[in-house]
Amino acid sequence: MKTGNFIIHLLHFGGFLRRRRGCTMALVLACATLLAAQDLAPEPKTPAAKAPELTAGELVEQAVAHEVAAANDPVKHLFRSRKQTANGSQTRLYVETNEAMAGMLIASNDQPLPAEQEQSEDGHLQWLMDNPDQLRKKHAREKEDADRTLRIIKALPDAFLYEYAGTTMGNELIGRTGESLVRLHFKPNPSYSPPSREEEVLAGMEGYAMIDAKAQRLARIDGTLFKDVNFGWGLFGHLDKGGHLRIQQAEAEDHTWVITEMSLNFTGRILLFKSLHQVSDEVLSDFRPVPGDLTFARGVEMLKAERARLARPAAATPPQVAAGPQ
Repeated sequence: MKTGNFIIHLLHFGGFLRRRRGCTMALVLACATLLAAQDLAPEPKTPAAKAPELTAGELVEQAVAHEVAAANDPVKHLFRSRKQTANGSQTRLYVETNEAMAGMLIASNDQPLPAEQEQSEDGHLQWLMDNPDQLRKKHAREKEDADRTLRIIKALPDAFLYEYAGTTMGNELIGRTGESLVRLHFKPNPSYSPPSREEEVLAGMEGYAMIDAKAQRLARIDGTLFKDVNFGWGLFGHLDKGGHLRIQQAEAEDHTWVITEMSLNFTGRILLFKSLHQVSDEVLSDFRPVPGDLTFARGVEMLKAERARLARPAAATPPQVAAGPQ
């Protein structure tokens, strides 16, 4: 999984949902591709904005092409995630490796884990390292999810109709600081025919996106489902009208683009009988590049080192002595 891709980066989140068996990647990844604003104030327009040289649809085509290309970006990262739900918060560390994503829980409700729970996290990672077949299966699942996601991303230019809706400025959490972002409203294209169940979810969404036109990258997608929709992502189910998701992305210090925030609120059913309810807010931070040839085992070592670093108390700041008159 490559951090540079706006949607592919969500796979670590989808893996958590897969383990929960409460929903599937379809919801996060398919919904993340479009979705609409709910009761949000309009973004401020930059003064004297020039008429766009591209149509809104052409701008989306360019941005989607760059997001798809970013899936092949060799840059990998170690990063931190803090997710808030009705049950409290969980903080995790993740690192991208050339074998699979490695992750560990490091805090619950902003408190360090008990020793036995920390040992359990380490034990699961050790089990993966000791079972190459399981690690290969994990990698294969991530690859399948990535391929499905790319099919949905590639459908965006055809699945929706877009129109310009002003501009706003980027900052450290969205887009690029000081660079203009173009706001686009979108709604389903009535002539679009989904080629599979995976793309059917697109027919029930409308909303807005923000694009850095210079960098040709997606900076935010925010919206709601305006009707119940079916979906397929290995499992079949439906999502209820009113589901909402907001995802935003920014340029990191190494000039790659990374997810900085995800907010999710939806309900539905899986396989017609299993209820689905997910409400969460996630912030991702502290992105640092790691070697492109990083192995899973070495990635686990890096996670443990980072956990130990974060557990150490911050060094005391020496007292500042005010300078006297010269």
